[in-house]
Parts: sequence; structure tokens; C-alpha cells
Amino acid sequence: MTHLSPNWFDIGPLEQIPQRGARVVKTPRRNIAVFRTAGDEVFALENRCPHKGGPLSEGIIHGRKVACPLHNWIIDLDSGSATGADHGCARSFPVKIEKGRVYLEMTVAVTP
Repeated sequence: MTHLSPNWFDIGPLEQIPQRGARVVKTPRRNIAVFRTAGDEVFALENRCPHKGGPLSEGIIHGRKVACPLHNWIIDLDSGSATGADHGCARSFPVKIEKGRVYLEMTVAVTP
């Protein structure tokens, strides 16, 4: 991971994240799952389902949502919020793509 500014970190090229898949970025405080949709949108959530802490990075991505692999909770990739009748939220982090590279903002966590 290359440090570019006080807030944004270069975590590599977009191609290193599989379409409809995820890559985990390990930090001293938490693991962050960086997701790539079929349409090449990128989202970042703490790699813990708000239900029982399942690894969201191992879930199935459909549209702009991910299904937790443990109990099939559906988590919105934009907000980190559980959908349907489930309640809870995974912490989300800002991401951006510039010149084919993915940048993760690590100092501010965004919650709905």
C-alpha cells in the first residue's frame, strides 16, 4: 500500500480486485473489504458482518449488495446497512478510482 496524501492510500490497480469479488486490506485496527461490482463500481466496508462478524469479503456480490457467507444477511455496499428485516451496519470507507488505481480513505469512517 502506497501513501499518497494524509488521507488517501493507493491500494493497487482495479484489475487486482475481481469483478463481483473482493480484496481484503489489512490495517492495524481492522480488515477492510474492498468490493468490485460487475459494473466496476468499488466500495469498501469493514470486513465484518454486523450480525455475527462473518467475513463479508467471502460473500456473494449481486448488484450493489453482498450476502454474508455465514447467515445470508444482505448488506448494502453503499451504506453498509443490512437490508430487509435485518438491522445493523458495517462501517463503510470512502474509495475512488483514478487512472485505473483504487484509493482508500482511511482516516474517516462513514456511517449512515
